[in-house]
Amino acid sequence: MRRILQALHSFDSSLDLARRRIATAIGAIILGLIAIAFAWMGDKAQELFTRFQSDNIYLTLALTPCGFAAIVWFTNRVSPAARGSGIPQVMAATKNLDLAYTRLLTIPTAVVKLLLTVGVLLVGGSVGREGPTVQIAAAIMVACHKVMRVPMTAGVLIAGGAAGVAAAFNTPLAGVAFAIEELASAFEQRVAVLVMGAVVIAGLVSLGIAGDYVYFGVMHETLELTSVLLITPVAGILGGIAGGLFARIMLSFARSGHPVFQAIRKRPVLSAFACGLVVAIVGVATGGATWGTGYETTKLMIEGESTPSGWFGPAKFLATAATAVSGAPGGIFAPSLSVGAGFGELLTFAFPDDAMPAVVLLGMTGYFVGVVRAPLTAVIILMETTANRGMILPLFLTAIIADAVSKLVCQTKLYHGLSQGFLRQGEDNRERQA
Repeated sequence: MRRILQALHSFDSSLDLARRRIATAIGAIILGLIAIAFAWMGDKAQELFTRFQSDNIYLTLALTPCGFAAIVWFTNRVSPAARGSGIPQVMAATKNLDLAYTRLLTIPTAVVKLLLTVGVLLVGGSVGREGPTVQIAAAIMVACHKVMRVPMTAGVLIAGGAAGVAAAFNTPLAGVAFAIEELASAFEQRVAVLVMGAVVIAGLVSLGIAGDYVYFGVMHETLELTSVLLITPVAGILGGIAGGLFARIMLSFARSGHPVFQAIRKRPVLSAFACGLVVAIVGVATGGATWGTGYETTKLMIEGESTPSGWFGPAKFLATAATAVSGAPGGIFAPSLSVGAGFGELLTFAFPDDAMPAVVLLGMTGYFVGVVRAPLTAVIILMETTANRGMILPLFLTAIIADAVSKLVCQTKLYHGLSQGFLRQGEDNRERQA
């Protein structure tokens, strides 16, 4: 009798595992399709806004702040869980699985997140779709597991988040690295299998429809050893300071107890209008260079086809910071890479004899690591998005230095700090239900 019961238990366990794998596979397929649609919608939104502002540049001084205010009002009224990046929401849910069954990770929230992120791009906001894709991916995974009647685990959310990063950038290795570095506090072997499976399936769907592509284009330039030893400390130290400052600004607006920040949080729509006005003024002043993700400008820098200006990095920093603290839905991955490219462009004035694309790449690494404090993810993202393996050691050296410096500027990691707010909400809901 005992053997029969053990056999039945083993069969049930095998059935649960099969259902879990099927649910994860279906979720990854759906994510791959949605990621492609999301990218297309985001590109079209930026094209429409670019066309509008080229003919009506000064009208953006009204459109952008009013658009920000309307989007933040709608978000707070209809779907507060859709605000901001999306990565802190998923991170909070991996630490408290009860949050996976709240509005934080539902399909309606995911739909609102996608549409409003596109809306922010449509009014010129400096946002990316990578963070939102992570939250959308986790919501899809939760929905698929509910349909298959499989209990949710942190590993599934981690796999969804990893697939989201991989699908957004077409960077499968970066998706895995992000899961290890940011989403998973204890990365177990079985979680690794789930992550790799989800990344591979989502990647194959994207590959089959969009084809194989390198996000920023192929870069062949490298640096001599002497240049590496001179530039990497500078890029790491200055990038760590600038990125850490951005993270500190974000966390101050999100959770500081200072009366000024508390007053700002009490008036979210008015604050969003003010942030939109800053974005609009910067956009008009720079001739439209800081609108949107900054992808095109960054790509030109990496290809060495941009004339160094000196103003793009600081201007994009201001536009991205204003967009991020407004509370509107949208990610900071792509804009942060763009700010880093502008920062790298500044370094080319100090190192004019070295290849501009290589110096820009080090600037991107230093600043991006300074913001997110995920050095492995940053290096792999930039390696995969430029198809340049010759720069991997300088990238690692810059990332290590930037991570250490950023920690001195802002001790709390950005996404971990932002996730605390969602964790507190979960605890408050549990206390009310008790």
